[in-house]
This record gives sequence, C-alpha cells and structure tokens, in this order.
Amino acid sequence: MKRRDFLKSSATAVGILSLSPNLLLAASDSVRRFKVVYDFDLKYDEKSFPAKLWNPLPFDATYQKVKYLKFDGNYDDFDINSKNPYDAKVLYTAWGKSPKKKIAHIEMEIETRYRSVPLKLIKKSSKENLPIPDSVKLYLKPTFHIPTDGKIAKKAEELTRGISDRFEKVQAIYDWVTEVTFRDPKVIGCGIGNAGKMMESGYFGGKCTDISSLFTALVRAVGIPAREVFGIRVGKSYFSKALGKSDKNGFADISTWQHCRCEYYIPGAGWIPADPADITKLELVEGLKYSDKRVQELKRKYINSWEMNWVGFNSARDFVLYPKPAQYPLNMLGYPYGEVDDDVLNYYMPKSFAYKITSQEL
Repeated sequence: MKRRDFLKSSATAVGILSLSPNLLLAASDSVRRFKVVYDFDLKYDEKSFPAKLWNPLPFDATYQKVKYLKFDGNYDDFDINSKNPYDAKVLYTAWGKSPKKKIAHIEMEIETRYRSVPLKLIKKSSKENLPIPDSVKLYLKPTFHIPTDGKIAKKAEELTRGISDRFEKVQAIYDWVTEVTFRDPKVIGCGIGNAGKMMESGYFGGKCTDISSLFTALVRAVGIPAREVFGIRVGKSYFSKALGKSDKNGFADISTWQHCRCEYYIPGAGWIPADPADITKLELVEGLKYSDKRVQELKRKYINSWEMNWVGFNSARDFVLYPKPAQYPLNMLGYPYGEVDDDVLNYYMPKSFAYKITSQEL
C-alpha cells in the first residue's frame, strides 16, 4: 500500500498584501471548509487488465486553498504533475496487467471564500483600456471546441457593435447568452462544450460546459481573454438548492456534481468570475422564467461573483494529458479520466467507471 501526504499552507502575508483593498475585502468574507473524498475501483469486463487514471486536482487561489491532501491505493505508478499548456494540476496513477483490484483513494480539505470583484473596480479598470498582459493571451486563442471565427465572430460583432468599453462588451454578451440559452436535462453530464457547433445549429440548449463555452468563445472573439473553469460543487448553496445541497450534517454524495464556470479578464481588475450556466439551471429546477425577479437577481450576482460551495480544478481545453494517454487530445478535465487496456472508461457514469466522490462541510 502506497501513501503520500501533502500539506498545503495558506497564502503568505506577501500574497495577501499584494491584493487591492477591495479585492482583499471580497476574499475575506464567508469562509467555508470542506472535506472531499474520492474512491476509485476501476472496472473492466476482463479479470486481468492494465489501467491508467488521471484525476484533476484543485488549484490554490485567494478564494480557495487546499489545506490538506492525501493519497492512498495499490497502484504501481504515481505522479502529480502540471505538464500541460494550462498548468492544470493532475494526479496520475497506473496499474500493470493483473487480476488485482485497481484501487485509489484521495482525501482533501479545502477552504473557500465567497468570490466577488467589485463592479466599481471592473468598470474603472475597463475605462482605462490597459494593455492585455502576455501571461493571459493564451485565453484569446481559439481551440477546437472554442472557435473565434465564423458564426461566433459574426454574432460577437453583432452583439457588441458600437461598444468600445471592454466590460460593456462582456455585459452585452452575458445578457444575450443568459437570455437565449436554456438547460437541457437530456444532455449527458456537463455537456461537450462545442461552441461552434452550438452557434451553427442555432440550438442553445445544453448544460454548464455548453453554455460556458459559448460565452467564452464570444468574449474571446471580441478580443477579451476568457476561459471556462472546470470544478465540482461541494456543498449547499445559500441561494438555491438547485445550485447545491447537503443533508442536515453537511454531507453530500457529489459524484455527479461537476460544474463548469467562466472567467473573463479586464486589465487592472484581473480575472473576473461569471456563471451564465447557473442562470439556466435555476430557471429549470425552480420552474422560473428569465424575467422573474429571482432569476434576474442571480444574473446580476453572477456577472462578477461566484458562490463558493464549489471548488475549481483547471481551465484546460483540447489538450494532451501527461503521460500521454492512448486517446488524445482531451476535450476538458473536469471529471476523472481513465483508460483500461487503452479503452476509455465512461467518466459520465461513476458507478460503471467506478468512482465515488463525497463532501462533508466542516
């Protein structure tokens, strides 16, 4: 049995002092702490098979800190790396061909803080029209699932025609996306997130990755960095049970709670959180119309904030995992990804994969 313990410390005083007063205030509010546990027991039709598993790990930021991280299992190979263009942190484990069970276990404790960037700061920074830093220009580039030409470019230009202010362009796109998209419960998991196909078809139903990818593609098409952030809900929402829930003890089985959000970048204000997809989820689950007061309230909140009953993993799209798997590139890494005998396990089906993820609010 192999065991590795990793302890993470909180932000240094230097990191905290580097924040603006407004951002520091937003990051210091509503602290929550969650214990998240992953259990894997990889399944396959044959009794003896080799297997590989890649699992996304949370990043550290001002609004989420990994306080404790522990791994266990009977794997033959183990690695933690971020060897990809997006710096996505990934746990890699592998088993040789044998009849033994393929078991892995992850425990983590994560501290989160309500995330909000003040609109006053965003608007002020947007009017200054500062240059975009080289460090974020990766999130201006198109990928297979996030094109910035064709009908995406045409719609983006139409929505922002006559607007020069960056934030006002984002607002116009956000307003359109939240109004025309809808949550389609027939879509499996979080959806594929093919923004170009969505625009070509004119069908704007989907789930969080679909809606977030459409928003991201349109924002990039007008020259503003944007990205999806893949993660998982870990506890109850204070706004609506539609956006996260737990039992009376704060416990939840979150095996199918993966959720994709967005960020856009305004120089001077930094990365700004947004979540157009949860507007559509609130409408569907609570049976509300877009014009209803409650939907509009959440829409106003989610142009510049996230409720942190959720943990983020990465913003990787259309990339190659390390070590290189049999099938690549990978669309996104919000779910565990596994291969047995070079066949891909269905990560949308936890029971057949098999994995279980639970969360306990502490």
